[in-house]
Amino acid sequence: MISVNDLRTGLTIELDGEIYSVVDFLHVKPGKGAAFVRTKLKNLRSGTTQEVTFRAGERVARAHIETRQMQYLYNTGNEYNFMDMETYDQVTLSTEDLGDAPKYLLENMTIGIQFYQNQAIGVDLPTTVNLKVVSTEPGFKGDTATGATKPAVLETGITVQVPLFIEQGDVLKIDTRTGEYLSRA
Repeated sequence: MISVNDLRTGLTIELDGEIYSVVDFLHVKPGKGAAFVRTKLKNLRSGTTQEVTFRAGERVARAHIETRQMQYLYNTGNEYNFMDMETYDQVTLSTEDLGDAPKYLLENMTIGIQFYQNQAIGVDLPTTVNLKVVSTEPGFKGDTATGATKPAVLETGITVQVPLFIEQGDVLKIDTRTGEYLSRA
């Protein structure tokens, strides 16, 4: 058990049978009445965010999340298969469990899988991934002065806005948090 006065961003707690990560918190001491802690919590299973207010000194259970490095093997429809790099155990996750992660997954890629009580609850993607451009319109010389962009389809099937000088076959660095083009790899 941990006091809500000790909550920090990124801490995982268990509340009402669900697992939450603390996104934001604020200790409030009004001039009249008891102090309280206003928090913004993200449900790690469903991905939803909610605001919860606790009385100062209230205690909540801390959830211990284990992250294991696993290799992405293949997918069959809505199921994605991963292999533990140490024990060679295989884990299957659904599209709902992964959220936006399938947009950035390539075969044999190593990512972190989060486990709570030996049940996979989510993934921890790297901040950036390198993906190859499968198709895009050709750029024309002199078009770069305006800073314009064009759509490019990457090898995982996602479409990203890229500068006009990017061509088919280029490998790009993509930010997995925002889904935006960063640079050529």
